[in-house]
Amino acid sequence: MGISYSRLWNKLNEQHRTPADLRAKIDVAPNTFTRLRKNEEVSLSVLAKICEELKSDFGDLVQYVPNSKQVAHNFIQINNRRYLGNKFKLVPYIKSLVEEHCPNVKSVLDLFSGTGVVASAFLDRKVITNDLLYSNYITNFAWFAPEPYSLELIQELILKYNELNLSHEENYMTQNFANTYFSKEVCAKIGFIREDVEKKYQKGSINKRERALLITSLLYGMDRIANTCGHYDAYIQRQDYSQFSDLFLSVPNARIDNNPENECYQEDANELVKRVSADLIYIDPPYNSRQYCDSYHLLENVATWKQPEVFGVAKKMDRSHLKSKYCSKSAREALADLIENIQARYILFSYNNMSTKGNDRSNAKIQDQDLIDILSKKGKLEIFTQDYKPFTTGKSNIQDHEERLFLCTVKENK
Repeated sequence: MGISYSRLWNKLNEQHRTPADLRAKIDVAPNTFTRLRKNEEVSLSVLAKICEELKSDFGDLVQYVPNSKQVAHNFIQINNRRYLGNKFKLVPYIKSLVEEHCPNVKSVLDLFSGTGVVASAFLDRKVITNDLLYSNYITNFAWFAPEPYSLELIQELILKYNELNLSHEENYMTQNFANTYFSKEVCAKIGFIREDVEKKYQKGSINKRERALLITSLLYGMDRIANTCGHYDAYIQRQDYSQFSDLFLSVPNARIDNNPENECYQEDANELVKRVSADLIYIDPPYNSRQYCDSYHLLENVATWKQPEVFGVAKKMDRSHLKSKYCSKSAREALADLIENIQARYILFSYNNMSTKGNDRSNAKIQDQDLIDILSKKGKLEIFTQDYKPFTTGKSNIQDHEERLFLCTVKENK
């Protein structure tokens, strides 16, 4: 019998909850959730507990699928990726604030979208995403683009990729990254899969959205097992690389029926706002001197697949074209220019209170008074706060951390 719990993961995603949170609430064993992820049978009593917690029915969680081979997959949600500044846990707060204070919003532009978790809260309207990194653009395209795709084809290809045995494969990944972030065997798989996806796209056997979904599956799979502390500034030195985890790809649980007006961009935010407008523009720029292209260079490398020369212990490529001015001394001037050119009814600006906390690299580049001055010139400003635990590399002593939301109701031009 073929069963799928993809509806359960959808339901969790809609409620912006994690599997770990649900498991803690209903008090079931970890291996039970492993069975759910593998689309294996669990007891009705477990499903009943889940239904009660999520205020759902059995049909909202599980479905019968005739071909059991096609459901031999895990499904991944948009939030199943480690990312600096990820706002997944703040999404319910952000959404409730918008519902209460921003009436009649029909379009949302997530200007520094990152993984796209904030944009995912507004799928009932037109969603526009933008990010300077191609690795984020391509995953946002997978989650939000209006182009249809074949779920059956994605499942079939991922099943084949997971069955690969490439012990003698040599490619760009093995030659440059073997036994660093991944074992040589995993590097062989990554290189083969990424090249195969590109060949299929060039031949026309998959469309742009299907290509994006397969790349997204690969990036999320890599991120799950990477030999790092959460990002790719460095890898953990090990004696025995045979103990590395194997690569296993999962199916992105992406909607097939996205809003046909959705748009995805990979552009400089300051240039994009000069020609793209929305009712609500959400702004969550880099806060400090930590460049995202430094932290995620390897994912960017695989996503673009230009196979550049890499250098240094961390095996980084040239990233000069990806440096953000919001991580530099010119951050204030960049923000002033951005806000001046924005075309929107509401601006929702997310910025933490770390201007004097953490280590030097963690300190915010824009001071509070500068934020207030810049936004107040654009319209009526309100400030909302929410306690939030930030990402830290372990070197920062951060207490009483707050994420602030600056809501600007833009004044009408006369």
